[in-house]
Amino acid sequence: MANLVYKRVSTDQQSTDRQNLVLAEAGIEDPVAFEEQAGTSSRLHPLQRPTFGELLTYARPGDTVHISEMFRLVRGTGHILDVLDVLHRDRLALRIHDGAFSAMDLTARHPRTGEPLSTVKFMVQTLAAAGELQRDLQRELTYDGLRAAEAKGNKGRRRPAVIAAKAIAVRAAYLGGQSIAALARDHRVSRGAIRTAVADLMPEHCACR
Repeated sequence: MANLVYKRVSTDQQSTDRQNLVLAEAGIEDPVAFEEQAGTSSRLHPLQRPTFGELLTYARPGDTVHISEMFRLVRGTGHILDVLDVLHRDRLALRIHDGAFSAMDLTARHPRTGEPLSTVKFMVQTLAAAGELQRDLQRELTYDGLRAAEAKGNKGRRRPAVIAAKAIAVRAAYLGGQSIAALARDHRVSRGAIRTAVADLMPEHCACR
């Protein structure tokens, strides 16, 4: 039984470094990698993506598909259900190693009947996790924007955004109590750029989750 690893980035400014780290930490044995061409849009249905199609053609019953985060493969609930239908049909397992859905076994089957387990519970979990998937996707889009801005050198009139390399430090400082205004001064960016970098950490965001 093979371990099939699927990777994708949305723009050619991105790299698969984070995905590689997450997947390496998962300790996947003898992985067979399938990586979409850089820039393959997340808007394209997963079943229409060339490399994911190659993965499905290569796969055999009992194989496991591994991805770092669900948004690398799907964009919304409809895509999730379409992909799971195909995986169930082909008797493939799916493992997500970080982010939304990482704690769920979405392709578990009854050992005797072969039917998907707890269909109702699965649907509830899927719909509940869809909001988390959207948050993961938004973080990816924000990261894409930061990387694209960094690559272009931020030559417009607006003050630059927080580049990806500084985002971790900015977020850590914010959690440590440093104000948005102080962070903006320290990093020579607008307050809006800081708010974008720490949006999911802000009290008003946490209150609505």
